Amino acid sequence: MRRRNFLVGAGGTMLAGTALAGAVLAGPAGAEDTPAGTAPRGAQDAMLAAFNTYPIVGGLSPSHGVRNIDEFLISLVCNPRLPSVVTDIVAENGNSLYQPMLDEYIAGGDVPFAEVRQVWRNGLNAAGSYSTFYEQLYPLVRRINQRLPRAKKLRVLACEPPIDWSKVTSPADFYPFLADRDQHIASVLESEVLSKRRKALILMGTGHLRHGRGAAEIYEQTYPNSTFVITGHLGFAKDNDELERRMASWPVPSLTTFKGTWLGELDSSYFSLPGDAPLDPGKGYPGIDGYLYLGPRGFLMHQPPSARSVLDNDVTAELERRATVVQVPPDAPWWPSVLFQQEAASSIFFYDPDQDI
Repeated sequence: MRRRNFLVGAGGTMLAGTALAGAVLAGPAGAEDTPAGTAPRGAQDAMLAAFNTYPIVGGLSPSHGVRNIDEFLISLVCNPRLPSVVTDIVAENGNSLYQPMLDEYIAGGDVPFAEVRQVWRNGLNAAGSYSTFYEQLYPLVRRINQRLPRAKKLRVLACEPPIDWSKVTSPADFYPFLADRDQHIASVLESEVLSKRRKALILMGTGHLRHGRGAAEIYEQTYPNSTFVITGHLGFAKDNDELERRMASWPVPSLTTFKGTWLGELDSSYFSLPGDAPLDPGKGYPGIDGYLYLGPRGFLMHQPPSARSVLDNDVTAELERRATVVQVPPDAPWWPSVLFQQEAASSIFFYDPDQDI
């Protein structure tokens, strides 16, 4: 199981009762081992319905190496119902230093795409520079906006701290921004979404959004119960084949809750996958509300890095400079050569069946 998260340095509120879970996720009765009213439902419909109760919905860790998740989110953004439900799309690894330029571009202004690439290529996470997902997301939203009336045009929020990499010449210049990451994410969500009573689809690693953790722990002190947090099915840490047989009748893609389902009765250790921080003891997935099913783990595909970035010598040179000045370990994939070697040896699948999980 691979995770594309190259940073050098992730219990809470669930759906407020089975009745609410049913309102969000009511689907056809008879889904195997799932109580009526909480049966898995078509994922796009369920996510859009969640905005009836929550101003912030999402998570799902896009651009973390799972092609199925990236493609699902792109299809969700293309859903013609989305602009009637959502006002903002919040993107991980978007450098807020470039928010004014991003606003102009997304609104249809005359901004070269080569300039817009700085939004994700100059984030805190080196993986963002190679993201296929983000190089698709921004021009897609711009094109969608061209067909929408002014009142329904979407805004994309870059929520990472405004680091200026041209001024980073030592670890001391970098780490204060890294330490401020969750605080800055929370600040953007409070000032640009929650305080304005807007609604945001948030595309971000769940480590930042789990209730009681990361950015969510900060902004939910002022805006409690404001987020419906979703993680994707990447397999179970044990008894995977047995448990996936219980999901065989689920639609693909589908969404269900932890509360009121057999998933919520599993020990949290079932969701503690290799490469992840250990989860708190308890039932279900602590701090997570929804579970997105995109098929068995054996069918999940690996998302390769963007060819445009890999072939751009300026990107490679700049990432080598950053790895040098930040003093990352020599085997870290911040170094382009290390990333390229890992990719050359990787499978087309996200899950390696030879790995013991």
